[in-house]
Amino acid sequence: MVSMKEVARLANVSVSTVSRVLSGSVGVSEKRKARVTDAVRRLDYHPNELAKSLKMGHTHTIALMVPSIQNLIFPAIVRGVEDAARKAGYTVILCNTDEDIEEEKRYIARLRTRFIDGFIVASMLPDSDHIRQLHKDGFPVVLTSRLYDETMDAVGIDNEGAAYEATGYLVKTGCKRIVFAMGRPEIPLYKDRFEGYKRALKETDLPYDERLVLHERNGTGSFYRLLMDLIRSGVQFDGVFSSSDPKAYVLLRALHDAGLSIPQDVSVISIDNVDTSSQIEPPLSVISQPLYEIGELAARKLIRQIDYKSRTGTLPPPQVDMLKTKLIVRKSTR
Repeated sequence: MVSMKEVARLANVSVSTVSRVLSGSVGVSEKRKARVTDAVRRLDYHPNELAKSLKMGHTHTIALMVPSIQNLIFPAIVRGVEDAARKAGYTVILCNTDEDIEEEKRYIARLRTRFIDGFIVASMLPDSDHIRQLHKDGFPVVLTSRLYDETMDAVGIDNEGAAYEATGYLVKTGCKRIVFAMGRPEIPLYKDRFEGYKRALKETDLPYDERLVLHERNGTGSFYRLLMDLIRSGVQFDGVFSSSDPKAYVLLRALHDAGLSIPQDVSVISIDNVDTSSQIEPPLSVISQPLYEIGELAARKLIRQIDYKSRTGTLPPPQVDMLKTKLIVRKSTR
């Protein structure tokens, strides 16, 4: 590998002169600049960007931690992060934690010693102690998709409000017995969506029936059997609110296989609006969350923290940004 000393020797200048030319500093004659530029070209010299970055105090590299890129909501978030990071000259390292808290901790332990400037944590795991410690140790951190912590930056939506609106729309269009497909109860966003569902029932004087709440067992695919068992039991319902789009797809298949018409027999609504939600049959009514914008803003907030820390040596005061959701009515509801 060609060194700066070899460039200096060929150009017949000092190493410090080569350094000033490569960094764009003033005070070097045009003649010497030309000699250095020619030597760089002839030797095919590439500066050691890592050493340069470490000298400046950061490497323009950030880590993005998601449960799984195969989860349909995360590709749009990842793309938003990457696009915003690229515009600012940053590289993104993507980490899939598989919703395993120990794997998440292992990633953090490895990455914090490898010149990472900051972390975007899009995990849905409830335990945030290791994330809080990372932030206390001076690392810029932005949270999405998890319990928001007033001590750290976060980007997301009002999950309870979104669920309240979804349930309320089903009620408004005539549904009186609404199934709720509940995600893992230990995950905060699903608990919030459950609260929104119950609040909407209460405020419209509809009774809460525990039998209509389907609790996830062994993954999203379990909702097929859960809904089929409910249908076979004879419990009546005329609406289904899914706490996420992937669950809704499974529920739609179960309703179809049971011979029920959508939306004539049962209306179905969900929260997310991933790309495929408008392409399935019937197209899915949703409370749309701005997934790309969540990723984009998370990256901008993280880079703001990194820049602030490089100037002041400390992290800026935390901010939580709740982005607006939107009801999109398609053919799965009346």
